[in-house]
Amino acid sequence: METETVLGGSAPAEPGSSSDPRREAWGSTSDARLPTSARKSPSSAYSDRFIPSRRGVNLQDSFALLPDSQPKKRDAPQEGAKEDNLDTYTMLLRSEFLGSESNGARRADELAPTSPQRNLFRYRALPSSRADENAAYALSPVGSDSQRVLCSPRKAPRKISTVPYKVLDAPALQDDFYLNLVDWSSLNVLAVGLGTCVYLWSACTSKVTKLCDLGPEDSVTSVNWTQRGTHLAVGTSVGEVQIWDAAKCQTTRTMSGHQARVGTLCWSGHMLSSGSRDRLILQRDVRVADHFTSKLSGHKQEVCGLKWSFDGQQLASGGNDNKLYVWSPHSTSPLLRFNEHTAAVKAISWSPHQNGLLASGGGTADRCIRFWNTQTASPLNSIDTGSQVCNLCWSKNINELVSTHGYSQNQIVVWRYSSMSKVATLTGHTLRVLYLAMSPDGQTIVTGAGDETLRFWNVFPGPKTKGDASDSSSMLDFQGRTSIR
Repeated sequence: METETVLGGSAPAEPGSSSDPRREAWGSTSDARLPTSARKSPSSAYSDRFIPSRRGVNLQDSFALLPDSQPKKRDAPQEGAKEDNLDTYTMLLRSEFLGSESNGARRADELAPTSPQRNLFRYRALPSSRADENAAYALSPVGSDSQRVLCSPRKAPRKISTVPYKVLDAPALQDDFYLNLVDWSSLNVLAVGLGTCVYLWSACTSKVTKLCDLGPEDSVTSVNWTQRGTHLAVGTSVGEVQIWDAAKCQTTRTMSGHQARVGTLCWSGHMLSSGSRDRLILQRDVRVADHFTSKLSGHKQEVCGLKWSFDGQQLASGGNDNKLYVWSPHSTSPLLRFNEHTAAVKAISWSPHQNGLLASGGGTADRCIRFWNTQTASPLNSIDTGSQVCNLCWSKNINELVSTHGYSQNQIVVWRYSSMSKVATLTGHTLRVLYLAMSPDGQTIVTGAGDETLRFWNVFPGPKTKGDASDSSSMLDFQGRTSIR
């Protein structure tokens, strides 16, 4: 039934006309003989039946329609082509029935209403536009909005390979949840702690350099590069922190203060934070002679995660006591305390896209990734991943993050924020994926596990300022499997 014909400004058939079944009842009375006050002006004509018109109403906004279900896994090129056609057909249907005001170039599962909220029921039709008046003479079977959808350029779907494009053997890479033995510098050099030694692997030349050997009485428990990528901090099992010049392969300073192993390190400018099994966090300013400038005491068990925010105003720490704390550089007491995790908190990452957005992951008894707003001190979201969360890292180029997992799935998962839908799941490690680092261009991640391998994956697009991801390909272009030693 065409409701718009009734409500488009046209009243029912005029009484007295040949098509009016009520002609005999009305007799010869016509509108011309009615008093002037009883006549209705054409601009305010109403029907005598109040049937709602939905012209101009955004049904997606009114009914809050759910997005389509996730497409099935593409196992063959023919199936992928069919699903692409289905996506186009879905967009066309949405445009025809729901309208598309600015959704032309977006995928069907990402369409969102952009028009203002309107009432669902109307008793007067909106004036038709010139485009609607000319629609009757159009040669295309679809409307102008749908033509825009079909003609707009579509982004090629991002494909993430589920196979690492490079594998490095890493003998003696420890299978210890509380250590942090892999880090990637801004100068494209990967540092790996293997037993008592630290090795540097250049992603540009594939050259391996032995930076240091701590001797039989000590071992490497953490590594972390400065932001400039010229110096590397090395934590040891005896509680020392050493600063090494990577170009000269020489130590520049050794700092003490901890009574047990240093499992995590994090730089912020000239400030180096170190977390230890002795439950303390020491703040060290490498410009002064003192080994540490302040001592942060709050955790009841080993500190295994440390991350400075990008503006250097907040330090997040996680411990084996299931606590997540946020510290200010100007105080020795925690600024915020989060107690929702039910297992050790090692995985910590600050969002580079939103100030104050912090993600944290819990161990085997928790398995959750939680999000926090540290500006309002409020929890935002939580998702159960089904396995131990070992590491978290936000993408620099897109609003996504990657997590690595241990018991019992040993997988790597790429998530889309904030829907937390899975973009890709990567497998290959046979033990817990305990170590994670990202390349300086933000496209490649490297993961390490107790299976004594380092695996390289292309998971994120390149920087937008450098064009398409295919143009700004990763700095790692070699294939095969070699050894870090």
